Amino acid sequence: MHNYRRFILFILLLSILSGCTGTPALQIPASIAESGINSGLEFISAPENAAPTPTPFKPLPPTAVYVPVSTEVPLSDVPPTAAPETIFSYGESEPQPILSQPPGQINILLLGADARPGNKKFRTDTIILVTLNPRLGTVNMLSFPRDLYVHIPGVGMNRINTAYFYGKVPLVMQTFKYNFGIRPDHYVIINFSSFKRIIDSLGGLNVYVSQRLQDYRAGYWVTIPKGGVHMDADTVLWYVRSRKTTNDFQRNQRQQDVLRSIFNRLISLDGIKRLPEFYDLYKNNVMTDLTLADLIPLIPLAVQVSKDQSRINQLFVGSGKVSSWITPGGAMVLLPNKAKVNNIVKKSQNIK
Repeated sequence: MHNYRRFILFILLLSILSGCTGTPALQIPASIAESGINSGLEFISAPENAAPTPTPFKPLPPTAVYVPVSTEVPLSDVPPTAAPETIFSYGESEPQPILSQPPGQINILLLGADARPGNKKFRTDTIILVTLNPRLGTVNMLSFPRDLYVHIPGVGMNRINTAYFYGKVPLVMQTFKYNFGIRPDHYVIINFSSFKRIIDSLGGLNVYVSQRLQDYRAGYWVTIPKGGVHMDADTVLWYVRSRKTTNDFQRNQRQQDVLRSIFNRLISLDGIKRLPEFYDLYKNNVMTDLTLADLIPLIPLAVQVSKDQSRINQLFVGSGKVSSWITPGGAMVLLPNKAKVNNIVKKSQNIK
C-alpha cells in the first residue's frame, strides 16, 4: 500500500507540472535526491504585491502555408527571416503514420492552461507528453514548444498551443495524431491558480536550479542562483513562466527542474498521513479523464521510479529541431525539422 500511495503522489506531480512547460536528463546530486535541499541555502520569496505577468494572446488566423516536408539547408545556417521557400520543399502536409506502441505503454498529455477568470477559451502554453512504460520501467517526458507551427485538422497551419482554443481536448488529440502519429491515451489540464494552491499545500518547494536566472518581477530585479533554492508558490509559478531574459527552450528546462523538485518533495512527505489531502487536491484542481482504475495497473512502475529517478527521461523538441520563421501575417513561429522531430518523438515512444 505504501508504494501505491507513492504512485498516486507521482501521478499528482505529473499533473502539477502541466500547469507550469534533446538534452541529457538533468542529474540531481545524490545528496539532494536523498535528503532534500540543505536548509541553509538561499530562500527567495515573492514581494507581497507580486503577480504573474499576463501574456497577451490572439490566435493566429489559419494560413495557406504548409509544414515543410524536407530540408536541404542546415537549420542552424538559416536566418530567422529567410523566406521558407528558399529553405524547404513545400506541399500539402500529410498525416504522420500511426506509431506502433510497445505493449502496455501509456501516453498522458499534460497541458498547462493560461485560462483566467471569465475566459472560456484559452491556449495551452505548456505541452508535455508523458510516456509510461511498465515493461521497461521508464517514464519519458517530451516537451513541445508552444509556438511550434503545425497542421491543426479543420483549422490549418497554426501554433500548436492554439489547438485547444479552436477545439478543446478532441482537437488537441487529433493534432497530435496528425502531426506526430500519436493519439494520447489520457490528458490532464491545470491552470495557474490551481498550480499555486497545490504548491502551497506542499509548504513551498525546494528547487534544484540547474542554471541561474535573472529577470524582472513586478518591478523587482530578481536573481535565482544556481543550486538549491526554497521558493513559495508565487515564486515557483514566476520561475517556470519567466521568459523576458531567456527563451521558451530554457523555460522548458526550468519546468523540468521543478518536476524533479516536486518529485523529491512528494517522496519526502508522509504519504500515508496526507494521501487524502493530496488526492482531493488532484481531483479538485485538474481536468482529466484519468481514474484510479487507470492508475492501479501502473503500481509496479511506481515502485521502480520511486527507487531510481534515473528512470525518468527528459526530452525536448528544442532549438536544434526547429527553425524560427515569420509568417506572412508577421507572427514569429517555429518551423519543425520534421525528420528531427519525428526522431525525438520515436525516442519518447521507445521506438528505435
